[in-house]
Amino acid sequence: MNTALSTRPPEDDRRPGDLTFRELLRWIWRQVTSMRTALVLLLLLALAAIPGSVIPQEGVDALKTSNWQDDHPKLTPIYERLGLFSVYDSPWFSAIYILLMISLVGCIVPRTVHYWRGLRAQPPKAPRNLTRLPDHAAYTTTDAPDEILERARAALKRRRYRLIDGDDSISAERGYLREAGNLVFHLSVLVVLVGFALGGLFGYKGGVILLIGNDYGFANNLTQYDEFNPGSLFRADEMEPFSFKIDDFDVDWLTTGPRAGLARGFESHVTYQTSPDAPEKSYNLRVNHPLSIGDTDIFLIGHGYAPVITIRDGNGDVVTDGPTIFLPTSQSLQSIGVVKAPDANPTQIGLEGEFYPTVAFSKQTGSYYSLLGKPLDPMVSMLVYTGDLGMNDGTPQSVYSLDKSRTTMLTKKDGTPYRIDLREGESVELPDGLGTVSFDGLERWNKIQISQTPGKWIALAGVVLSLIGLLGSLFIRPRRVWVRARRDGDGTLVEVAALDRSGSGDVAAVVDELVEALQREDRS
Repeated sequence: MNTALSTRPPEDDRRPGDLTFRELLRWIWRQVTSMRTALVLLLLLALAAIPGSVIPQEGVDALKTSNWQDDHPKLTPIYERLGLFSVYDSPWFSAIYILLMISLVGCIVPRTVHYWRGLRAQPPKAPRNLTRLPDHAAYTTTDAPDEILERARAALKRRRYRLIDGDDSISAERGYLREAGNLVFHLSVLVVLVGFALGGLFGYKGGVILLIGNDYGFANNLTQYDEFNPGSLFRADEMEPFSFKIDDFDVDWLTTGPRAGLARGFESHVTYQTSPDAPEKSYNLRVNHPLSIGDTDIFLIGHGYAPVITIRDGNGDVVTDGPTIFLPTSQSLQSIGVVKAPDANPTQIGLEGEFYPTVAFSKQTGSYYSLLGKPLDPMVSMLVYTGDLGMNDGTPQSVYSLDKSRTTMLTKKDGTPYRIDLREGESVELPDGLGTVSFDGLERWNKIQISQTPGKWIALAGVVLSLIGLLGSLFIRPRRVWVRARRDGDGTLVEVAALDRSGSGDVAAVVDELVEALQREDRS
């Protein structure tokens, strides 16, 4: 009996195409880290950012988002479930971002090794037959081959070629920094993503509407913000302890053309302190010219009007006075707003309506509109509501909206809404002994955005590096040149050839220039 052990490998019972778990992971990694996947993810990231530009975002403008939700009650639950009101904080956007980071790392690391080897590689030896290359030249001379090669070596060094000597030839190459340009460009994309990620994790962005004048100011703490959107790793104790107020606000109005009466430029005169004990400083805040305090930037992003409206109740007591912020709805600064008087007697009073900086009347629509943004003839037009404004039940309310669910709108005897139209300095007595409403003046406000983005300089450095790398990849031409000199009868046969590695350059001029340099030195 043959007791010899069989040396054949055990049969593999897997079907063709079956992968082990390790092979499956390797295949998935290759797919994720391929350049094609990175490009697809980059495209998906750009497409995913579109809803953040089209749909109002809670972290950017909470009021605009709330108004959009009120106007679209059917779409709002769907958008909330998809996270479209906070796109950049949504899980699906984060998943695309993280996958893109992983894919780029997987693409860049092996390519870094490849580019580094290409950067350090020596020029290849001269081909056996240089005349087969597309761009070549040849001539004969009486000088010795060593002299020709020495001249070629000196001429190529002057042109910053990297050289390697052969038996009867010289190989030269330049433009190898093109590989460094490719490497810098790929690394810069990763740097930009890291910079944005740091800003999103450790930074914050907030907004506040601030009235203009010495009686109003802002201190940088969470209670002062109208809206605040922090990063997931943000720490409130790292906020800069500054404060500021807006002393004055200048508007450059257009006076001619079809856009006459609209604003062309804005400038806020700001007084600020970097800390409670620091001296006051002044700054002219303009659009796209932020005030930088430490790592925090303060931007001017909007402006509007705050009519000074006073409400006296049926007892003659002042229950509401002072400026009320109205929010613009058009370029002519036609604005909407509400005024609440929860302490009025015998019943609470709420006003809701519009403000017109320069009022005009349209016969076609039968309604008022604002002709100009400049306040030449300001007027407020408001409806009156009485009843429970819902402000005493502990439920938080927006100062820009009125809860009318438990109120009654005042109407005239014919059933039409009772509307009060007041120009500056006018007052009106409400029916049924409810009190009086007066329009006593007009103040201005500025919308200020305050943000801290720790990774912005890293992202900027990445953008600059990407431009440098891209320029290097586009304009650096990798070229190889060979010069061979050998005895041919009584003379020396000199052959010169060049090759453009990018495939889009003309190296015939390089060959002619080198031949001319060698022959010129030969004649001398």
